[in-house]
Amino acid sequence: MAIISWLSSSIFLSLFTLFCLSISNASWGAEAARESCRPISSLINKDLFHTMFLHKDDAACPAKDFYAYNSFIQASKSFPGFGTTGSLTTRKREIAAFLAQISHETTGGWATAPDGPYAWGLCYKEEINPQSDYCDSTNKEWPCYPGKSYKGRGPIQLSWNFNYGPAGKALGFDGLKNPEIVANNSMIALKTALWFWMTEQKPKPSCHDVMVGRYIPTEADVAANRTAGFGVVTNIVNGALECGIPNDARVNDRIGYFKRYAQLLNVDTGSNLDCANQKSF
Repeated sequence: MAIISWLSSSIFLSLFTLFCLSISNASWGAEAARESCRPISSLINKDLFHTMFLHKDDAACPAKDFYAYNSFIQASKSFPGFGTTGSLTTRKREIAAFLAQISHETTGGWATAPDGPYAWGLCYKEEINPQSDYCDSTNKEWPCYPGKSYKGRGPIQLSWNFNYGPAGKALGFDGLKNPEIVANNSMIALKTALWFWMTEQKPKPSCHDVMVGRYIPTEADVAANRTAGFGVVTNIVNGALECGIPNDARVNDRIGYFKRYAQLLNVDTGSNLDCANQKSF
């Protein structure tokens, strides 16, 4: 699994900032490069964020007041490539895709919910009534700490010791001994979601690479019908449980969120939205 260390992220951020400063006064044709240097706050402001997540701070949502707009913007700055890569269309589509995936993972919506089922993202911050402690005792690289549960937490519902360990190493917390921090610190919670989104976990590509056009299917991917698009992102997130199933309600929920956010961002979703005909990674 690729690990993004705090130091390497800081160096990249500094170089990215210098690059943006250098092209800001460039006279040559660098409009596309300038576009990539505009922060995601230029595409999704506080009002739009609240329109997307109409009910996240309702009393009925256990994550009330946890996922603040400012925390989202600050967390994204630790991953400079997120929402800043490619054309304006690509940038908007990636943001919509990311928000759709975390919305499904934390949804409090239902079919007849006020404002529709796709207005209830970011309602939860941790899994309710987990069926296990999500400890893979066979993983010796990231061994479970006695008494700890690695249940789903945060916007992406980070799960299993083999995800908590490397996420913590990359972001500067002890994911194995203190997994609870993902549900107690909104900044760390949002960073874990972005870390998962940006990090390649072979044989899976990163969700980021898929959404910005950098995903090059291998022979195995082609054979498994893993064609670039939002459906492959769902396959990366939870393909073992949701892909290869026609008209799966969970997949459809992810797509519903994606379509709503894409519309709010005034961008099309692209093709290959589901993973019904894909084999999981």
